Amino acid sequence: MLNIINSSTDPYFNMAAEEYSLTTLSQREDCFMLWQNRPTIVIGRHQNAWEEVNSEYIKQHNIALVRRLTGGGAVYHDLGNINFTFIVKDTGTGFDFARFARPIVRALARLGVEAEASGRNDILIDGRKFSGNSEYRRGGRLLHHGTLLFASDLSVLGQALQVKPQKIASKGIKSVRSRVTNIADHLPQPVDQVAFRAAVMEAVTEEFGAELKDYHLTAGDLAAIRQLRAEKYATWEWNYGKAPKFNLQRSQRFDFGEVDVRLQVSNGRIQDCTIYGDFFSNADMSDITALLIGLRYEQQALQRALASLDFGNYFSDLSLEDFLQLLIS
Repeated sequence: MLNIINSSTDPYFNMAAEEYSLTTLSQREDCFMLWQNRPTIVIGRHQNAWEEVNSEYIKQHNIALVRRLTGGGAVYHDLGNINFTFIVKDTGTGFDFARFARPIVRALARLGVEAEASGRNDILIDGRKFSGNSEYRRGGRLLHHGTLLFASDLSVLGQALQVKPQKIASKGIKSVRSRVTNIADHLPQPVDQVAFRAAVMEAVTEEFGAELKDYHLTAGDLAAIRQLRAEKYATWEWNYGKAPKFNLQRSQRFDFGEVDVRLQVSNGRIQDCTIYGDFFSNADMSDITALLIGLRYEQQALQRALASLDFGNYFSDLSLEDFLQLLIS
């Protein structure tokens, strides 16, 4: 089994590295990889990014957002979290999360921590989740990956995934929020990440009966991964545009009255927009809505399109910045 050495903390590169390993490296031999991301929200393949994250918070705190290949819910990564990936032959038996949870449970047992696989895709300590897992199949190969909250900043996790109350009707898969914990908080003796990684790799070797052989990405591998990163994982089209169609209602009361905006968004672009409210206006709201149709549902695109309007003609004492805040915060 190839032990892919990947020291990158760039989430877009790491998502691309997983897909490249699935389609290329694993064609030679089964693969295993431990890797980490800088602060990042990773959403599932079928999720709506706007429903899963606190957009304002992650922007202010320079937290990345990336969509992964696999399904499931949104998770938070930082350098206190370690991710593991297996890529093996697809036996066609369906989801078998327990198979890949066993080496994690074994490694923790040796470190003095009792853990258990629970439900469909979680691993728990004392009833609290520290690992969420998901899978993806392609071309006769199975990719299974999961998180290992070792010493993550759980306060950031809670705020980054704390979506503001808003009315969104979507067919996107919603995350199930769980009580979470860090592995390090349960260790009877201090263990650093290096020792923890070593324990996991030893357990993987025993569980799968295969030696882990270090594989360093070649110049050709790196070039292909970087191309996939640039063309897919770092793009707005993949991370936001792949969202399921959804309807959104945002409203806020100002001194001059309430503004209520209804949007229909498909493939991340505004298909229809209506503005309601009990405010007085000197201009037609259709001037605004016409400019929004067809745009990406993201702040920069909206700001460029509306920059030429004098908002004082449409809403008393409402600036463009306030309107953008209402639309997309």
